[in-house]
Amino acid sequence: MTGESGGIQQAADVLRAGGLVAFPTETVYGLGADAENPVAVSRTFQVKGRPPNHPLIVHIESAAHLDGWAEDVPETARVLAEHFWPGPLTLVLRRSSRVPLEATGGLETVAVRVPDHPVAQALLAAFGGGLTAPSANRFGSVSPTTAEHVRTELGDAVDLVLDGGPCQVGVESTIVDVSAEAPAILRPGGVTREDLEAVLGYPLGVPATSDVRVPGQHPSHYAPRARVILVEPENVIAEAEQAQQAGRQVGVLLPPTFADAEVKAHAVVNVPASPAAYARALYRLLRGFDESGCDLVVASLPPEDGMGLAIANRLRRAAGPRG
Repeated sequence: MTGESGGIQQAADVLRAGGLVAFPTETVYGLGADAENPVAVSRTFQVKGRPPNHPLIVHIESAAHLDGWAEDVPETARVLAEHFWPGPLTLVLRRSSRVPLEATGGLETVAVRVPDHPVAQALLAAFGGGLTAPSANRFGSVSPTTAEHVRTELGDAVDLVLDGGPCQVGVESTIVDVSAEAPAILRPGGVTREDLEAVLGYPLGVPATSDVRVPGQHPSHYAPRARVILVEPENVIAEAEQAQQAGRQVGVLLPPTFADAEVKAHAVVNVPASPAAYARALYRLLRGFDESGCDLVVASLPPEDGMGLAIANRLRRAAGPRG
C-alpha cells in the first residue's frame, strides 16, 4: 500500500519489514524507519537525498526507554525529559551500542525525543522500538505539516503514510546538547529558550556553530523553490514592489505592523500576530508561494524571543545560500 493512509498495526508491520512509514508528530511529519535497522535507515537518506553524515533523531515511546538508547545520561537530561516529554524537545546524548552509526551520521552522540502526537505515540507503542524520523521531504526543502505535503513530495518512495491531520506546532523540535558539561541549544524549535531556562535555572547559549552535528544546521534548509530574501520589516513592501516591477513573481510575508497594507505583488500573506500561530503556519505559507507560481519571497525576521527564535532560524535557513 503506497502513498495512502493506513492503520497503525499495518504501519508497524511495514517498519518491522524494513519499510518506510511517514507519520505525524506535533512538529512536522516524519519519515519513519526502524532505528536499529541500518539498511532501513540508509534508505531514509536515499529517499530524502540527505547527506549520510547528517544525523537523525531517534523517536522513542517514553522517557522510561531513554537508557536503552543513550549512555551516561546526566541529571540535566532527566530533568528536561521530565518537564518536556512528550513534546518538541530533542536531547543529544552519548549513544548506546543499540544505535547504529548509520543513524547518527557516524557520531558517538545520538539525538532522542518523545513525540507528542497520538498517532506517533500509538505507532511507537505498536512497533515496540525506536524510529528514526527526519522530516518527510526532500533534503533542504520545506518540511511537511500535512499528509498531503508528504504524498506530493515523496510519492511512491514512502511505503505508507499515516494521516493525523495538520501538525500543531509546525516547526521542528528544539535540540539541546546535554552530552557536554554546558548544555546548549543547537537548534531552536517548539520548546522556547525561556521555558528551558526557567526549568534549569540558568541561561542557555545558542551557538552559531557546534562541534556536534545535528539536524537543521545546513546553510540552506527549509527552503521553498522560490528564492527567499530577508529585509527589515519597514522595507518589506518597497522591496517586494520593486522586485515585482522588475518582472519577478513576488510573494510577501507581511509583518503584523503592516497588516492589510496595499502591496503590489503576486501573492501577499499577513503574518499571524501570534508567534505560535506563525510557527504553525510558516511551512504551509512557504509551500503556498511555490504553488501560486512565485519565484521570490520577501520576508522579515520576527522578534527573536519565545517562538520567534525558531521562526527566525527557519527563515534564515530558507534564505541561505543554495548550491
